[in-house]
Amino acid sequence: MIIKSRFQPAWWLRNPHLQTLWAAKVQQLPSPQMRRERVDTPDGDFLDLDWNQCDPDQLPGTLVVIFHGLTGSSNSSYARSLMQSLFDSGIPAVLMHFRGCSGEPNRTRGSYHSGHTTDIKFIIDTLAHRFSQRSLAAIGFSLGGNALLKYLATHPATPLRYSVSVSPPLVLEEGAKRMSKGFSRLYQWALIRQMKRAIRNKDKRYPALGLSDLNYEKVGDFWEFDDKITAVLHGFDSVHDYYEKASTLDDLANINTPTHIIFARDDPFFSEACIPKSNEALSPAVTFELARHGGHVGFIGSEKLFSGYPWLPTRLTALLTKNLPTSTN
Repeated sequence: MIIKSRFQPAWWLRNPHLQTLWAAKVQQLPSPQMRRERVDTPDGDFLDLDWNQCDPDQLPGTLVVIFHGLTGSSNSSYARSLMQSLFDSGIPAVLMHFRGCSGEPNRTRGSYHSGHTTDIKFIIDTLAHRFSQRSLAAIGFSLGGNALLKYLATHPATPLRYSVSVSPPLVLEEGAKRMSKGFSRLYQWALIRQMKRAIRNKDKRYPALGLSDLNYEKVGDFWEFDDKITAVLHGFDSVHDYYEKASTLDDLANINTPTHIIFARDDPFFSEACIPKSNEALSPAVTFELARHGGHVGFIGSEKLFSGYPWLPTRLTALLTKNLPTSTN
């Protein structure tokens, strides 16, 4: 079901770029205390988890698994805000870093992408076994939100009880086109720069992986990066094959886990083609909350005349509290 969001932006932050940049770079952020855990993967790599300070061994309640966006981490503004909000509400939460995003290059040749579900499944299954007494929920942002939706559509027997996806790139080809136009090219430049740096660091640490053969330093946009690097490293035939198989707009009809999607119509990373055309495009388990404003993982509101505040973590915590048992008493 498609619903109209009640989010109202701060009147002086109605522009989508201001929403996006204020949330990511300007707003004052909490500094939640986190505990790191390293989990070895079956293929000889590792995943780093950052936990908030709520004790997940208490009974009963919910455990929330968080998946960050492209080049993100537990230090991303949305992650820090959400981890603090969940801690304040007494909800245990853990963020899974995609491979190579925790500050240390991963060991295998591949890393992650918008449709990568192997590590998501591994971590969810691991946590479900370890904390079988808890209701498991997941929240994904941007790339992580898209990968979460792909996982839900392809793993109907998931132990997840509830999920939320924020600003997912539901049609990857449209996102690549949008990021090559106008002001959005600055986001593309910044993200490509970070991805090149990550590959460069990994190449220096593990030269035997042969990453230098990809000639990654000359890549200039998302389309080229995904064609020459993402597709090659992760077994896709081409960028077109990757975009088709990793996009999730058509998967929304196949999700049977209660799922809430939050999306802004003015998201500067995507186009209108990423918005479902009608309720028929969604399964009965999926709610698509569409806001007129909000930018990309922005959603900065205003409680007072000149005060911007992050609406998103409050909204996400409220959704979890409403839909799952959160008490640890």
